[in-house]
Amino acid sequence: MITLRPATPDDATLLAPFARDAFEAAFAHLYKPEDLAAFNAAERSEEKYAHALADPATRVQLAFVDGELAAYCLVIVGKGFAERPEPQPGKPLYFSQLYCAGDKVGLGLGATLMDWALGVARTEGCDAVQLSVWSENFGAQRFYQRHGFAKVADIEFWVGDQCDAEFLYELPL
Repeated sequence: MITLRPATPDDATLLAPFARDAFEAAFAHLYKPEDLAAFNAAERSEEKYAHALADPATRVQLAFVDGELAAYCLVIVGKGFAERPEPQPGKPLYFSQLYCAGDKVGLGLGATLMDWALGVARTEGCDAVQLSVWSENFGAQRFYQRHGFAKVADIEFWVGDQCDAEFLYELPL
């Protein structure tokens, strides 16, 4: 059974290790261990998630399968990408993170969380949803394209000393 609920600041202890594990499962092979460790310490720590969950602009939706955390989505209302060519959206929604446990892929959690995020954007009066996706993550690109997103710019994503080529995708609302 799939259940959804909004994360609270108390969920940082649940979310941080899940986020680290999900990121590593997808991308660890790309990075030197020291770069990955530094990235996780800075971007996937309990403190980072506790701070994000206390921010009124940040929303996190958790998806559970049979009572176990299986996926999550983190969005930020009003945040966008400076790298986006003009014209900039007036009030974007930054679709920051969408991760699913590897053994739960294919259950529709990604689509369910995407629907939730688009609902947040519409409720908040956002005029676009923006996200970045690794240039070689073709499955994720197809997923976002199926939901109406299109590439609007080439951007960079840094993990330690490594710069990844990313695409900035946007969905006008």
